[in-house]
Amino acid sequence: MSPIDHTHDATARSWVTSANAPDGDFPIQNLPFAVFRHHGGDEAFRGGVAIGDQVIDLARVAELGCLEGLAHEAALAGARPYLNDLMAMGPQAARALRHGLFALLKEGADGPAVDVLRGCLTPQVAVQYTVPVQVHNYTDFYTSIHHARSVGRLIRPDQPLSPNFQWLPIAYHGRASSVVVSGTDFHRPMGQALPQGASAPVYGACARLDFELEMAIYVGQGNALGEQVPLAEAEEHLFGMGLLNDWSARDHQFWEMAPLGPFLGKNFCTSVSPWVVTMDALAPYRVAAVHRPAGDPQPLAYLADAANQRAGGIDVRLTVGLETALHRARGLPPAEITRTSFRHQYWTVAQMLTQHTVGGCNLQSGDLLGTGTISGPAPEEAGAIVELSVGGSQPLTLAGTGEQRAFLEDGDAVVLRGWCEAPGAARIGFGECRGMVLPAKS
Repeated sequence: MSPIDHTHDATARSWVTSANAPDGDFPIQNLPFAVFRHHGGDEAFRGGVAIGDQVIDLARVAELGCLEGLAHEAALAGARPYLNDLMAMGPQAARALRHGLFALLKEGADGPAVDVLRGCLTPQVAVQYTVPVQVHNYTDFYTSIHHARSVGRLIRPDQPLSPNFQWLPIAYHGRASSVVVSGTDFHRPMGQALPQGASAPVYGACARLDFELEMAIYVGQGNALGEQVPLAEAEEHLFGMGLLNDWSARDHQFWEMAPLGPFLGKNFCTSVSPWVVTMDALAPYRVAAVHRPAGDPQPLAYLADAANQRAGGIDVRLTVGLETALHRARGLPPAEITRTSFRHQYWTVAQMLTQHTVGGCNLQSGDLLGTGTISGPAPEEAGAIVELSVGGSQPLTLAGTGEQRAFLEDGDAVVLRGWCEAPGAARIGFGECRGMVLPAKS
């Protein structure tokens, strides 16, 4: 796993003053990656790094020679229209770039390279983002036992957990072409559903539209076809994480999932945050993996490792806000409808990657893995509205407007946010992942 080093020093400050805000997402201890360009132009997208309310233009950094050696090579790779090439270089290259930028950004740093770097900054309000990687493959896991039990009770009250859930990280292959960056709105999907009590399905707009609070995992170095990645080596193949919303048409999904997995209920849109927080930046927030009582199934040998059990979890605090048209009309912030942590996930990120390769699947740099819905043990920590509203039977009352929601309505925007904090460590964040529901195109 990533080591803790001088870049995690909680007392470190930057000469970029906005990076020193106590509740900011992007202090000098974070330095996440995105792909951006300036608003209003047709210039090429290129990689950037967040510091405070600024973005560092890696194309300018590489062109002007702010860095040397491996850090410079990593900046060149990160300056391209997608981050895949940087991810393919492996953790040592990303770490060299992180260390090089940290040294130049630290309060008190001076010299010609620092002066040059000052000219590579652009306010984040002046840029637009795109999906940070070219997503060739997208796999969505199902790794929250709390979510699985809650949703399972709605579908199979007598056996909410599938027999395999506690033995392996379950997943399905998603649709890479409909992965979009935060801020991209989408239309309510059309499809088939089986109304309650009916014997034949009907075709129409989704009536039970949902969000899913997830995290995105980005593959760094891939593996060859037929080559398994052992659990002890899995984290060397992970580049970083972001926020992910796996929008779900529940009525379509539950009808089509007999007997195969999700299809149209999931493939119409998946939103990701623009910023990718590296595994190095997440090092101070590692926690033990979920404990399995002695009477529960224990992982098979290939999914068991002492280091993974000791620190395979990550404490990412997460919230979901729901913003209706009335919130916007009244100038009100989104109503917070859930708050939880990624630390509750039953399977770790390393176990997910190892399971993905155990049959010989060749992962590629930039491949996107979704964690599955993130729900905590308490009902109010649920990561989907189907859980929060108990299948639509107990609508939520939204703060600020008093509106009720059993499922999402047209004009609703869902905003995911995530951050990490721990004693002796700086607070770092992931920005936001936002999307709004537009009316269906019939």
